[in-house]
Amino acid sequence: MEKLRRIEALHARPGSEGERYAAERARERIQARLKQLEAEEPPIEFRFSLADQWSRHLFVALLRRYGVHPYRYRGQRRTTVMARLSRAFVNETLWPEFLELQSTLVAYFDALTDRVIEQVLEVRAGEAEEQPEAAPALAPQEHQESLL
Repeated sequence: MEKLRRIEALHARPGSEGERYAAERARERIQARLKQLEAEEPPIEFRFSLADQWSRHLFVALLRRYGVHPYRYRGQRRTTVMARLSRAFVNETLWPEFLELQSTLVAYFDALTDRVIEQVLEVRAGEAEEQPEAAPALAPQEHQESLL
């Protein structure tokens, strides 16, 4: 829980005027870096496949945050997001930031899901317990012969 609070505070919307200004300046620096990379390396069309709606929504929001237009072509799956970007921006900035935000989101959803299940069903949520491997079961025919 404490780790989630620290991560949330790191990514939380800034509260004070100074924090808002710093966040805006950071976004402007990333947008300037994107423009610089596009001047050095022409943007190419990327196709991203994102397995779940939360990851897709997060990724699209991140693209829009940096002024990139996400799209998909008619007939493409909803899991597909297309964008024209420089390879360096994708590899150095966009994808690493997305992965960090996505892992935070997954951890948050896991904790939230467990908390809701525990409150509603009043039982401990989570994964099934791991057991040592069971001894091989006797085949029914072998079992019947041992009874005789």
